[in-house]
Amino acid sequence: MPKLVAPTTDVHASFLQAMTEFQAEGRGGTDDTTMVGRETREYSNVWETPDGFAVYVADLRKASLEETPRPNGFVPSTTLWFVEEHTYFGRLAIRHRLTPFLLEVGGHIGYDVRPTARRRGHATAMLRGALPVAHDLGIDSALVTCDTDNVGSRKVIEACGGVLEDERSGKLRYWVPTS
Repeated sequence: MPKLVAPTTDVHASFLQAMTEFQAEGRGGTDDTTMVGRETREYSNVWETPDGFAVYVADLRKASLEETPRPNGFVPSTTLWFVEEHTYFGRLAIRHRLTPFLLEVGGHIGYDVRPTARRRGHATAMLRGALPVAHDLGIDSALVTCDTDNVGSRKVIEACGGVLEDERSGKLRYWVPTS
């Protein structure tokens, strides 16, 4: 049974396969503002090697610390990976607080499931498992957003108790209780 864990070097080979899947569907280009897109542009030239991948994993773990330097507009975020043994299924990030941009379109929690693992309930399990973590971070109700045409994500958010607030900038904005 897959579970949420802190980023780990144990899934290196499977992670690389997943990133190849994401890139095959067009992720990682300069117009991709998602976590997968940004990290592909920043780390794909180093994460092929075990040492480079270890640096990437360490950087993800450090991103949760308040004192870690980060670009303007970025906040501390806890990244969790959904894995089973040495298989990587997806990732999730919990942003510790909202900036004006995150309040508008990004939300507290973002997630991605690798293409070959979709439609198996992984996203729902990931979001459901992340809610207590968000609560422990002091988030009573998490803002989770999705594109207006992303029916799968909409169902995931609603299955986890999400209540639709509104639509802004092409995103549906849901508030999900964390306890």
